[in-house]
Amino acid sequence: MNNNTTNNPKEKRDNENRVRESGSANKTVANDTVSTGKAGGTIAGSAGKTGGINELLGKIGLGPLSLLAFVLLGLAPLFIDDRFIIHLMISGMIFGTLAMGFDFTVGYINIVNFGYAAIMGVGAYSSALTVSRLGMSPWLGMAIGGVMAAIMGFLIGVVTLRLRGLFAAVMAWFVGLTLLAMTANLVDLTRGWLGLRVRPLFATPDRIPYFYTIFVITVVSYIILYRLTQGKMGMAFKAIGQNQEAAHSVGVNSTKYKIINFTISCALAGVVGGFYGHFVGILTPDVMHTRETVEVLALAYIGGRGSIWGGLLAAFIIIPIFEYLRPLMAMRFVIYGLLLMLVMILYPGGLSQFFAFIKAQIFNRSSKVEERA
Repeated sequence: MNNNTTNNPKEKRDNENRVRESGSANKTVANDTVSTGKAGGTIAGSAGKTGGINELLGKIGLGPLSLLAFVLLGLAPLFIDDRFIIHLMISGMIFGTLAMGFDFTVGYINIVNFGYAAIMGVGAYSSALTVSRLGMSPWLGMAIGGVMAAIMGFLIGVVTLRLRGLFAAVMAWFVGLTLLAMTANLVDLTRGWLGLRVRPLFATPDRIPYFYTIFVITVVSYIILYRLTQGKMGMAFKAIGQNQEAAHSVGVNSTKYKIINFTISCALAGVVGGFYGHFVGILTPDVMHTRETVEVLALAYIGGRGSIWGGLLAAFIIIPIFEYLRPLMAMRFVIYGLLLMLVMILYPGGLSQFFAFIKAQIFNRSSKVEERA
């Protein structure tokens, strides 16, 4: 009779060892599978979190680089004790925010608002007069300055923006010159060239509170302008700026969108003007001069038309250089002209195009390294 069960002790031990080894191997494979699953879940979770953060930032109107830049700028006063440097940073944000508002018009609907400084002056004088004559809070005065500038921008837009290109720019320039002349001649109201004293925002001479005030204005302005340019309204602006007839053919009301764009840009200038008046403490009609518009224009073009952030970056680079090198102040418009010529020849897209080129080079090199690996 055949018996499948062996009675040999040695064979029994060998069989038991094989069973134990097989069980250990199965456990190892199972553990590896679980570990791989956990690692995959961790990687997927991390990617999901990163994607969610980027999506949230995109909805707000910020990218990782812009968020990092604003965070570093906001933390700068904690590490900088020099009041003069803080003052330069405030000036950079004032001119940079104006350049963003100017670029919102010239970079998208292709209208050069040569009366932009005058609109800023309307906001500055409106804020100063409501505070000094009506006893209102400077914060409310800044808001009123923005509203008055927006109304002025709307009225100018209704009159001029039915015109095109150079005609609209020249008309806006004439309106700016008229506002400058009125400010200089209404001595009983504005004190003309004698100068109108403006109540400060804060009781302290410290510049830190002013820094964070204009910092908030700058960040909020950037987010608003960026979001507007990325939506349907931004597409309408770009269509009008590129080819107004083609925009008309697809049903875009160019006059309506031009007036909206012009009004928003002027409202921003009015708020910044209100802050400027309370920051410097005195206003003269010089603040409304065309040369101030030319300086903002130069910053916007050097930064890159249609980029929004380019003008802010250009202001942070150029304004401190002029302040540190005082002899250059008298020649600054000549220097602006030379810089504009260099930009038009080398990088028509301005600093924004240059940084896009650098970014592309970095990503291309990294992708090549990954391919080699």
